[in-house]
Amino acid sequence: MRAIVSKSVKKPIIITKEEISIEQYVKNGGYKALEKALTKSSKEIVEEIKKSGLKGRGGAAFPTGIKWEVVANSISKTKFVVCNADEGEPGTFKDRWIMENRPHLIIEAMAICGYATGSSKGYIYIRGEYENSIETMKRAVHEAYNNGFLGNRILNSNFSFDIEIRKGAGSYVCGEETALLESIEGKRAHPRFKPPFPGVKGLFSYPTVVNNVETFANVPFIIANGHKAFTTYGTKNSFGTKLFSVSGSVKNPSLIEANLGITLNELFKEIGGVDGEFQAALVGGAAGSFVFSDELNLPLSYETLKEKGKTLGSGSILVLNRDDNIKLLVRNVLEFFRHESCGKCIPCRNGYPKILSLFDSYIEGDTNSKIELLNLANLMFKTSLCALGQSAKGVLDSYFSRY
Repeated sequence: MRAIVSKSVKKPIIITKEEISIEQYVKNGGYKALEKALTKSSKEIVEEIKKSGLKGRGGAAFPTGIKWEVVANSISKTKFVVCNADEGEPGTFKDRWIMENRPHLIIEAMAICGYATGSSKGYIYIRGEYENSIETMKRAVHEAYNNGFLGNRILNSNFSFDIEIRKGAGSYVCGEETALLESIEGKRAHPRFKPPFPGVKGLFSYPTVVNNVETFANVPFIIANGHKAFTTYGTKNSFGTKLFSVSGSVKNPSLIEANLGITLNELFKEIGGVDGEFQAALVGGAAGSFVFSDELNLPLSYETLKEKGKTLGSGSILVLNRDDNIKLLVRNVLEFFRHESCGKCIPCRNGYPKILSLFDSYIEGDTNSKIELLNLANLMFKTSLCALGQSAKGVLDSYFSRY
């Protein structure tokens, strides 16, 4: 994410607070990517994003270019661009930093997406607890309008684009893209049945691109420098850099930008190491999976973790040392999911109370509950309406692979 930190990331970079004004952003080359995009066809912009191999940084890792192409090819006259800034994954704080320090990066990216897909309206849906992020983004949107980067005939072109800020409804499930769309529409944030997907029938039933904050943050660099420059970072299948939120039992909890494919050992070295003897790391947030001491040199890339049955998720890394109670952490994760379930589908609504009860029995010494726990988590993975109900499987599978 060179546009965020520097022009080149050859080694991991610990990110510190560095709010950039619109004057400084423009001086550093900001909005040049939008200016360049407006000289090309929308199809050329979509192709550039597709060739970059940019994958969603919110957790699902879906190819961004495919999302854009579906909406761009739609014959609908009304389309939308939505930025998912409802960062509710425990242990994750990357999107907050971007919004509070590089807000114009998101605005520029959304305008580019609007041009590429034929959309004229965008929404930024921000987690309700992020008051500073909300105020910073509101101020940045106002500045963008005043400087001709939003509104009618942007940069004297025929393209017009507007952005509206929406405050999140205070629920973890609002981070699920269709629940987020329901919330913007003023409804209860319940996930929708899919298909149809948002690219076909999204906000107010119109074709909609929904991308995460960090995903959008990569777009200006790609358009300004070309997809080949972007693919020089990362691995052969996971291109670019990633923001990692590292917390827990470490000597220096940090937000780090690093090439995809970096290992935990390399990350820990950069921040001064683990505070105590390493036991495990929960990678990807509550919806992630555990990485253990013999996996510290496992590359943190989409393809490598998938091969191991794990996920990179949001890039959150919660570290536990030998004094930390990993069993209690698992229980807290399951309790979190039970509490945050919207209750719309039976597998999640009834499954999490049962899973929590079974795990309590396991803690009390009933080892026979382990099989039932794993079977139930697998059933929920196959039948739940959204990722919240599917998330117990990752943390339980990885925990029971060692305990």
